[in-house]
Amino acid sequence: MKFNVLQHKLVPEHRLLAADEAERVLKTLRITKDQLPKIKKNDPVIKVLERVHGPIAEGRIIKVTRLSETAGVTEAYRLVIGR
Repeated sequence: MKFNVLQHKLVPEHRLLAADEAERVLKTLRITKDQLPKIKKNDPVIKVLERVHGPIAEGRIIKVTRLSETAGVTEAYRLVIGR
């Protein structure tokens, strides 16, 4: 990949959660993994994160942090799924 999509100003910050952190998030939100919105393994953001963290397995959780002038900081979570 020639272009790092995470460096684009319109793409929010994406971060791979550690397993223990992911479990805490699920417990806090009182949901299961399958209730999270999905992000495909072939998404350009996942490809960039794999360059940093190595292969990302299906079932891992990505934290998306958005900055907004009106809402401030919002956090969302995505479940990595297959192609």
